[in-house]
Amino acid sequence: MIAGFAYEALPMRVRFASGSLHEIAQEMDHLRIDRALILATPEQRELADDVAASLGDRAAGVFAEARMHVPVDVARRAGETARRLRASGCIAVGGGSTIGLGKAVALDSGLPIIAVPTTYAGSEMTPIWGLTEDGAKRTGRDRKVLPASVVYDPDLTTTLPVGLSVTSGVNAMAHAVEALYAPDASPLVSLMAAEGVRALAASIPGIIADPAAGEARKGALYGAWLCGACLGATTMSLHHKICHVLGGTLDLPHAPSHTVVLPHVLAYNQPNAPQARAALAGALGGDDPAGRLWELIRGWGAPVSLRELGMKETDITIVMAQVLAQPYANPRPVTRDGLTALLTRAWSGEPPAAG
Repeated sequence: MIAGFAYEALPMRVRFASGSLHEIAQEMDHLRIDRALILATPEQRELADDVAASLGDRAAGVFAEARMHVPVDVARRAGETARRLRASGCIAVGGGSTIGLGKAVALDSGLPIIAVPTTYAGSEMTPIWGLTEDGAKRTGRDRKVLPASVVYDPDLTTTLPVGLSVTSGVNAMAHAVEALYAPDASPLVSLMAAEGVRALAASIPGIIADPAAGEARKGALYGAWLCGACLGATTMSLHHKICHVLGGTLDLPHAPSHTVVLPHVLAYNQPNAPQARAALAGALGGDDPAGRLWELIRGWGAPVSLRELGMKETDITIVMAQVLAQPYANPRPVTRDGLTALLTRAWSGEPPAAG
């Protein structure tokens, strides 16, 4: 039986093909962008410069200062640069940090954004923005931060290091996992979520075996697209709340934090989300998706403890206080005892348990 639901499609143009990086000018034409500011992290400055060179005088300049969790001061400088250079749009080339910066510029200025993802973060498919200031990360939803166009070029992911490919892929899975038990889930989103998780789980071993494997990279980027679209269509739950605190307050690395936390939150929630559990069991194999995911992550060589990411045991209390102070919707009530057990296991690297 299909229960009643509401589904709202987001206005989004997607171009998915190997070599589509060279078609950015056509996307600018489609969006009527005359001059674009290219955004990137310092590490991807060379790629941003290449994009700017390919656009000639249609490139207003390059701003290569994007950082994790989008610090407010960086967002302000990027917006000021766009205004000073009279850019009519931005091209965000990179992962979640760069695309997040593009969203911050759009939030302030209303400029259209072309996203060119080089990781599997999925931020490009959502109207969710985040800014960090004074050790706290605040998030929100606004249609004007949704990229007007997304250019998926699997070729850009072949140089993504294997370790980051794995954690970025699990980060993408987290979007789909929470979409499956979100209060505003729908049949279409659930189909995308299960397929996204399946595609990523099937592709990551191929990337580990051969980082330049074209088909594995295509499969992972396809999965990340689906998972990102799920996040854009539903409400975030406990997993994302925890990770927002880990990043905004403790400055832990984004994708590795998601990778460590996801199996533990899934173990906590799956007894109260039987349909999500069944869908994930089909996508991952086995009847315990949380345990199966933890074993896969460990087998892929990714981190399995927050301790190895730099978190102190005493930080558990800080994270708990912030999560409980402003909880997100969740299929299972979030209790102090339950959250303590969850975070302690995630910190120490123990296998997940329902608690």
